[in-house]
Amino acid sequence: MLDIWPELPIIISVWGRYHHSQTVENVENVIDALELNDRVYEIDLSGSCSDMERVAAAVQDPFPALTRLRLWSDDEMVPVISDSFLAGSAPQLQHLELGRIPFPTLPNLLLSATDLVALELHAIPHSGYISPEAMVACLSALTRLESLSLGFRSPRSRPAKASRRPPHLTRTIFPALIRLDFRGVTEYLEDLVARIDTPLLVGFSITFFNQLVFDLLQLTEFLCRTETFTVIDQALVDFEEHFPRVDFFSPTGTPGETLLSLTISCRELDWQLSSLSQVCNSALLALSPVEYLMFHHDILDGYPPLLQDDMENSQWLELLHPFTNVKDLHLSGEVPTCIAPALQELASKRVTEVLPVLKNIFLDGFYCNGEPELVPKAISELVAARQLSGHPVAIQCGKKGNGF
Repeated sequence: MLDIWPELPIIISVWGRYHHSQTVENVENVIDALELNDRVYEIDLSGSCSDMERVAAAVQDPFPALTRLRLWSDDEMVPVISDSFLAGSAPQLQHLELGRIPFPTLPNLLLSATDLVALELHAIPHSGYISPEAMVACLSALTRLESLSLGFRSPRSRPAKASRRPPHLTRTIFPALIRLDFRGVTEYLEDLVARIDTPLLVGFSITFFNQLVFDLLQLTEFLCRTETFTVIDQALVDFEEHFPRVDFFSPTGTPGETLLSLTISCRELDWQLSSLSQVCNSALLALSPVEYLMFHHDILDGYPPLLQDDMENSQWLELLHPFTNVKDLHLSGEVPTCIAPALQELASKRVTEVLPVLKNIFLDGFYCNGEPELVPKAISELVAARQLSGHPVAIQCGKKGNGF
């Protein structure tokens, strides 16, 4: 069929990322089109492991016109891509996205892709692990790179202790990078951000696998030397099922636009609180004072309640502790019921030890789980104690005017 048309640019697209049961239909037709390698402008495919291997085997010659490449493996098997993929060269490539596909020789390919604007590597299998040092080295020539996404499939993908970054290493500048997304272990991100500077970065999304200790010294230093993150004054703590996160916003940015997002892949609430507390204590060392803090959790059908009988007040207070400059506290969903006993404890023992400059508490459509008087009683006791201490707090219903 292609023979009846003029030699126009070809886009090959059979995409089933959002419907994983769909695979590449009629692989033979796709392979036939790939034979016209000098005319192929985009390749955008997803399919089974065997389909991806057949497609990769057909992409062994140079594709001089190729500007966009997206390949996703839709099953649990790991496809094998040979070293001769694209003949090791992609001079016109601008967008590269791989999902569940290991590519150990990717650094060599990227050295030739000097026009690359976006690089997305999702669910990288352990067999496709590339060290932070090698990753930065191969990206250093990509002076036009604006968006970088690195996501590992499991916490096994981590740098060996012997290869960790030595002190005072010269950093690589990514002059055009505005968006950075990462999913993996803290050790990898620490080694990565210790090696780079991103003066124009305006969006940073981080998802960590759950672990006992979150040592984020290099991340803290990275945030300190990136101008975007020095003007943050709003934070949202959201307890999504298995993925609690804290988002940071700027008062001068686009409303609702997240500058920094920190997420933990974790199921149990006590682990969620502990992990978020560690992350917030580290991140807030680098950020300008957060003055507006919101806690939120939606009650959704089929989701377990946030409130658990074995939760301790100290865990909530530990999460609140680093927010020493918060003036406005916004509680919604099921959170007030969970946090009320901790606030009640503050009223009886250490009224200004946590949230010392708090001025307002906003209660927005909260859900009482079994104890309708718990929240009003706890809030009333806290307000009375703060009044006596000379640090009054006002209670307001609804959202703050410039809130989320």
